[in-house]
Amino acid sequence: MGQGQASCAIIGAGDFIGAAIARKFAAEGFTVVLGRRNAEKLEPLKAEIEAAGGTCIARALDARQEDQVVEFLGAAHAAAPLDVVIANTGANVHFPLLDTTERVFFKVWEMACKTGFLAGREAARIMLERGRGSIFFTGATASLRGGAGFAAFASAKGGLRLLAQSMARELGPKNIHVAHLVVDAGVDTAFVRDRIRATHGDDAVATLPPDVLMDPASIAEAYWALHQQKRDAWTFEMDLRPYGETW
Repeated sequence: MGQGQASCAIIGAGDFIGAAIARKFAAEGFTVVLGRRNAEKLEPLKAEIEAAGGTCIARALDARQEDQVVEFLGAAHAAAPLDVVIANTGANVHFPLLDTTERVFFKVWEMACKTGFLAGREAARIMLERGRGSIFFTGATASLRGGAGFAAFASAKGGLRLLAQSMARELGPKNIHVAHLVVDAGVDTAFVRDRIRATHGDDAVATLPPDVLMDPASIAEAYWALHQQKRDAWTFEMDLRPYGETW
């Protein structure tokens, strides 16, 4: 596929998983359209992709707001036919149950579940007219099981998983590939390394064996592989975890 022939929209284009997905799809010739609340934070990634010969559009986006999601995906489709939408918003927070206020619970649900609904519905609206497309959701360990202190996050991620499953059953026969990717491990980010350091000390970070944390680029490769699948063998759910992960 040549550059600019199709677009890949990433909702929740953060510094690690979202950025890695953007690099991969741009390298494969897609116009990548990136959305996050603070668009200025996307400028270094946009410059990097363009310096490598790719096409990148960076936009401010509050993925909780219906009108902004509609406008964002419409603009992506106007830039190049919308072929891939990846819902990658975060909201991984830890709160003991009695410290989980109604406001916290609702905000986590908005970020981890409602955003996926808005992205998926609007992507489907565009893709049904084209008769093709891929809609992918980033899940987590919490998508499959609730942990102590993660009532808000797990319920939202579990909801996202069932949303994706319902969409896959409805849209698959219409030639739209819906998949849910479970990231069942710590991703190699500054946030994760800081948590390890806070819990176990500096030595724990310095002595981490190779490939124990997930490389965001490896996750991006998994998304690319999903998009490349033939429709006679589509995957709905893919689990990713390092070789050493206990599960």
